This record gives sequence, structure tokens and C-alpha cells, in this order.
Amino acid sequence: MRRCLSKITDCHRGFKNLNFFLVGSEVGSSSVSRTITSTSSKRLFSSYAAQVDQTKDNPVSDMLMDSFGRLHTYLRISLTERCNLRCQYCMPSEGVELTPKPQLLSQSEIVRLAGLFVSSGVNKIRLTGGEPTVRKDIEEICLQLSTLKGLKNLAITTNGITLAKKLPKLRECGLDSINISLDTLVPAKFEFLTRRKGHERVMKSIDAAIDLGYNPVKVNCVVMRGLNDDEICDFVELTRDKPINVRFIEFMPFDGNVWNVKKLVPYAEVMDKVVQRFPSIKRMQDHPTETAKNFKIDGHCGSVSFITSMTEHFCSGCNRLRLLADGNFKVCLFGPSEVSLRDPLRSGADDEALREIIGAAVKRKKAAHAGMLDIAKTANRPMIHIGG
Repeated sequence: MRRCLSKITDCHRGFKNLNFFLVGSEVGSSSVSRTITSTSSKRLFSSYAAQVDQTKDNPVSDMLMDSFGRLHTYLRISLTERCNLRCQYCMPSEGVELTPKPQLLSQSEIVRLAGLFVSSGVNKIRLTGGEPTVRKDIEEICLQLSTLKGLKNLAITTNGITLAKKLPKLRECGLDSINISLDTLVPAKFEFLTRRKGHERVMKSIDAAIDLGYNPVKVNCVVMRGLNDDEICDFVELTRDKPINVRFIEFMPFDGNVWNVKKLVPYAEVMDKVVQRFPSIKRMQDHPTETAKNFKIDGHCGSVSFITSMTEHFCSGCNRLRLLADGNFKVCLFGPSEVSLRDPLRSGADDEALREIIGAAVKRKKAAHAGMLDIAKTANRPMIHIGG
């Protein structure tokens, strides 16, 4: 199954003169101006070529390539469905039925599957949940994953509640980068949004990550109308003196989070608020597989990003795959299709058999998700089951 990317590299050579690039542009007072020098088809070729550049010296399995030429080098692994918060956009108010522990992947199963993906060309792994830090063996999992040959980046997305005390050890075990979820800077509002206390501990975790040298420390903020859209510029202020990348995320629909288009604050509206307060904001040049639109502000140590899954999707450059805590494999966050890797693994399947299952699922990945309103009507699991 494994093969070098010689054919892909040949294709890359054929498109090298397309002259595709994103021009870093200044932002006007009412909208973001972006210049793209080619059509959407060229955008896909650019993404394709950029991914080849990342992996041309590393043999890659055919299982990572979908039918649209997208090479998947980024795996998100959910370590648990459990969480110590009850965020409104993630979990239904009545809670969710958790998968029984024997049906969740064990540490050795996680490491084996991760090793299979990395040996096939995945170079970045992100640990998610639930809340990944509530898993008692997270340090050992990090240690084993960080030693996988070919892995370039081991990241985590966490709510930060217990991170501060665990981070020094996680750093020693090879954790390279951190995203911390925080949707409000107001403690009382934090308790309302998460149905738990803990705002001070999250802020402490952000400072602890900075003190340990993480740069940037990414702060994820899901913007919801009438809840925290009045704090957008306050979040941007966090980037003034600290190496923080604030990431504004459009509110996305999942089972049980009572999504409504009226709660969605579109990227353009958020940007307009930022521009009015920070007119020097400028677009950075993003990698073709980047999910975020990234910006710098004159005089600020950190940066600001926008994840526009709802209003301006980035499916053409998607290089992400997901392994859920129960061992199900998911090729698209918004797609309901899943295939179990746990069951064949526990039935004795060898690596080649697992590669065939994974590759077949990747080949079935669609060109793009169904669109904002159709996603809201499509059955999908709660976010806490899927992994952040």
C-alpha cells in the first residue's frame, strides 16, 4: 500500500507555473479585501502542491489521498468523551449518554492507530475530547505519540481548567502546541456559558503556557450573538502584549446545541467590529491547508484569526481526519459518516487491513460539506462525542 509520491510530484511540476498565491492585503474600514490570482480550481492545485512539498521526502500511503487530490496529513484524536465543563454549544443541557469505558480506545490502541497514520504520512496530531486532560494517562499517551518517527507536531485543544498544573509534565512528554477554549472574559458569563465555575483557572492556564514558552498560545472563542459578541475587541486586546493568537470561530450546528442562524455572527460582521477599533489590522499569507484567516495588528505581540466554517468554508484545502474516542473514524467534521477502526483492531486486523478500511473511507470524502443550513438539518453527533 505504501508508495512514494513520485506521481504526485510529477503533477506538482506540471502546475508549478500557475502563479497562485494569496496577497497579504490591507483591510478597509468596512470589509476585508482579499486578492486571489486564480480560480477555485487553481486553489485546489496550490493546496495539492503545498502538501506535496511537505511530504516529498517522506513516503506516504495512498490511504491519505482522497478522490479530489487532497492529502490528509493532520489527525485529530479524541481521548475521551468526558468533560469537566458543560458548554452550551458543545453539550445538550440534559447531558449526553457516554460510551461505556470498555468500548473506548485504550492507550495501546490509540498509540497503535496513531503510529499507523504517522507511518503512512500524517505529520501532525491534535489531542481533543471531551476534555483531554481529564484522561489519567494523558502524559504517557503524549510521551508515546511524541516519539513516533515522522510526527512533526503534537498539539492539544483543552478548556484549560486543569491544564496549568499538568502542563509542565505534558511539556516534558513532548506537547508542542496548545489551543485553549475561552468564550468570555467575564467570570459570571463564563459560569453561564459553561454551566460551571473556573474562569480564573483558565486564565491561569493561558499565563502558564506563555511562561513555559508556548508561542503562540491559541485561544479559541466561539462567537454567539447576544452572548459574547460584545467582547470581540476585548479579546483582541489580549494580543497586544502577549504571544496569544485569538481565534474567533463561527457558531456551528451539532446535535443538542440548539443552533440557530440568528445566533451566528458571520466573519464579516466580526471583522468589521475589529477593523473599527484596530484599523491597522492586515491579512497574513496563509498556508493553503490553513483553516483560519490570520491577521496581525501593528504594535501587537500576538495575532488574530477567524475560522469561517459556516460562511466561507475551506473544504478545498482540508487535510484533516478524526479518530473518535470510541474508535470510530470520521473524515469530515460535518459529515455523519463514520467507520469503526476499533472493531477490526480488536478482531485481529493487521496494519494492511486497517489501511484498506481507512483508505476506503478517505476516498469517500466529499468535495465540500453540505452548506450552513443543510448542515443544521443533518443528523450528527454532539460535539463532545466527536471531539473538538
